[in-house]
Amino acid sequence: MTVTIVGSQLGDEGKGALVDLWGGGADVVARYQGGDNAGHTVVEGGDEYKLSLVPSGAVRGTTGVLGNGCVVNPRTLFEEIDGLRDRGIEPDVRVGRRAHVIMPYHRVLDGIEEEAKSDSDLDAGTTGRGIGPTYEDKAGRRGVRIGDLLDPEVLRDRLEYVVPQKRTLAEDVFGIETGEAFDVDALFEEYRAVGDRLAEESMTVNAGEFLGSHLDEGDELLFEGAQGTSIDIDHGIYPYVTSSNPTAGGAATGTGVGPTVVGRGEVVGIVKAYLSRVGTGPLPTELDGDDEALADAIREKGGEFGTVTGRPRRIGWLDMPMLRHAARANGFTGIAVNHIDVLAGLDEVKVGHAYELDGEERFTMPATTERWGRCEPNLRSFEPWPEVEWSVVAEDGYDAIPENARAYLEYVSEELDAPTYAVGVGPDRAETIELVDPFETGA
Repeated sequence: MTVTIVGSQLGDEGKGALVDLWGGGADVVARYQGGDNAGHTVVEGGDEYKLSLVPSGAVRGTTGVLGNGCVVNPRTLFEEIDGLRDRGIEPDVRVGRRAHVIMPYHRVLDGIEEEAKSDSDLDAGTTGRGIGPTYEDKAGRRGVRIGDLLDPEVLRDRLEYVVPQKRTLAEDVFGIETGEAFDVDALFEEYRAVGDRLAEESMTVNAGEFLGSHLDEGDELLFEGAQGTSIDIDHGIYPYVTSSNPTAGGAATGTGVGPTVVGRGEVVGIVKAYLSRVGTGPLPTELDGDDEALADAIREKGGEFGTVTGRPRRIGWLDMPMLRHAARANGFTGIAVNHIDVLAGLDEVKVGHAYELDGEERFTMPATTERWGRCEPNLRSFEPWPEVEWSVVAEDGYDAIPENARAYLEYVSEELDAPTYAVGVGPDRAETIELVDPFETGA
């Protein structure tokens, strides 16, 4: 069977912890979109592993696959693999031959374009890692794919076609001097060597065929999404979005496994108990102005700084219209709620239950970001819960969670019409309370 893990908000929901927890029951964990802009932090026995490209399940010794929907920076890939090896972990990572390669010129152009947008309201807060420009080249049919790195003649042809275009763009449009990042010969030598290492370590696969053969053998597959539903390029707050599809449908298109297979499995939405995001754009439930001190306290306690960028995240109350939108777009069969411990000890806990827009109450997000930006939250208050010894709560189970926190969790579950499969009360794997193992539901 399959289990698909989806971010239900704006990213940073703590998906890595659940992938790590349930990845132990999977034979293969496959990333289906995004690149090294996706920060996953996995904590095991007090040891912290920060991953941005290697699938989170690698820490558990599970085979990881970067599907065709991913964009891959080989420098990051090898750096993370070598770093894990240095810490005594031998990750089994395979890369889809149809996945696209982030080239050095993509990173340069990403930084230039974001700088050009910085004085406007179109700044999406990208990580500057070349993700968007790589997806642009993919859609424009001028990209370099992982499979191209295995054939020097094809690689040379691809580079000789695209690099002069990029050099002209950088020099004539943006007025910058170009170097090795825009040099065909230098790029060819570096990426031919990348292809050699991929081949020597037998890392490349036809992702759909590879995953399909595991399914045929009765293996368990976990699909890992990056970012979150509301920054999906089709279903998110455009243009403040990523360049791919974090939603559950991306699990099929980004791996080559059919949608009927994904649809017969479990789709688990990961929810952070409050809201956070990096970048500009509307955020109706944001804690700002008079609430900035509260936002600072939550940010510090929750460690709300980007795994990849280190940038402080904006903080808001839980946004239920956003979650209802995510539940519909993904078809959640269950949810996992993280970070309820971060809200402990507050004088009051609030939730954006609905929006007020043009004199009407709305229970889900409008289709356009401009209308979303005009929404005012209708807040609902919850009785706060105290600080407790959360590691003890994790050991004792769900019933040990403070009563008011359980009422909060039950409200979210009821509103989304999805049972709670897990509750995160701390960063370590042992601090996730599992109620349901999605691989044991018989879906």
